Amino acid sequence: MAQPKTSLTAVERRAEELDTIAAVLPMERRDELAELLTDHDVETLRHLVNQGMGDNTLRALTSDLTYLEAWGLAATGKSLPWPAPEALLLKFVAHHLWDPQHRETDSDHGMPADVDEKLRQQGFLKSVGPHAPATVRRRLANWSTLSKWRGLDGAFTSPALKSAIRLAVRAVPRTRRRKSAKAVTGDVLAKLLATCATDSLRDLRDRAILMVAFASGGRRRSEIAGLRSEQLTVEPPIPGDNGPPLPSLAIHLGRTKTSSAEQDDVVYLTGRPVEVLNAWMTAAKIDKGSVFRAVGRWGTVSRRAIDPQSVNAIIKQRAAMAGLEPGEFSAHGLRSGYLTEAAIRGIPLPEAMEQSRHRSVQQASSYYNNATRRSGRATRML
Repeated sequence: MAQPKTSLTAVERRAEELDTIAAVLPMERRDELAELLTDHDVETLRHLVNQGMGDNTLRALTSDLTYLEAWGLAATGKSLPWPAPEALLLKFVAHHLWDPQHRETDSDHGMPADVDEKLRQQGFLKSVGPHAPATVRRRLANWSTLSKWRGLDGAFTSPALKSAIRLAVRAVPRTRRRKSAKAVTGDVLAKLLATCATDSLRDLRDRAILMVAFASGGRRRSEIAGLRSEQLTVEPPIPGDNGPPLPSLAIHLGRTKTSSAEQDDVVYLTGRPVEVLNAWMTAAKIDKGSVFRAVGRWGTVSRRAIDPQSVNAIIKQRAAMAGLEPGEFSAHGLRSGYLTEAAIRGIPLPEAMEQSRHRSVQQASSYYNNATRRSGRATRML
């Protein structure tokens, strides 16, 4: 006799609903998200997917919303109230922007120890110390945006909140650090690729990720994780120097962090990166959908895209295997490394920016300045 189907719990139902947007929003922590997010949270995300919000923006919103819900539960024992009262916003600032020196003499200053411990156990806190002001401002801005989409206002523009942030930032000055301590330049990339020497699926995939991310102008980890075969177009071969023609491929990036909805940014791959990418897709039998996917313990290839954080983990893992300090490298190192290597090889900045798709000449030129100052004529006056 067939067993009657049991009704789903609220968490199971939310998990299923999150699955319906997984194609747009790849998530490895689905079950945890289902526990942290409320029904209204999930409905808001589904609405934004239906409205055609950009994938990267949606991922950022989901990440911040999940953190906010986790912090709210840890700090108050309740899900976030909507709209957020001023007292809760001030508590958020006090928990995340604080003075480490003051903390040494006052243990109650900053984020309480029990809240800190809960967030670390869940994997939401990793570094020690106050948050970066930019991170706090971004999360508050996304909190405000999500409130407005619910038809609510909140106290995000209150003078008390603005004053609290301004005073907290002044009290704890922070020097701006690059997202990756060291750039993944050509010599570093060669060491990482040397650890992907076999024809195993994992090595084939990681080799393709490293080469495609670097050669396509230092693509962001979200762009690599979200890359789909439908974005790839085979181009006519490029004549080689005293050799056979080189394979060419176009990557249609669509709307990116620095482009508008009407733009379809395109970058190109030539030669080895194309061959390596084709080798991975052939071995993994990928002819549609996500290009870069998880590889299971027994060599099974997932149907879902890898998470953007996985790209970061792969680079750190390969750095450790190459005998490098993994803490010094991250996915952003491929982006800075591409421009740094272009400067070292004497490639004109405008040509490199066409491939990297940087919009700011000032930002892109900073990598050139750092790469050329040490060996330039200005350092050899005597």
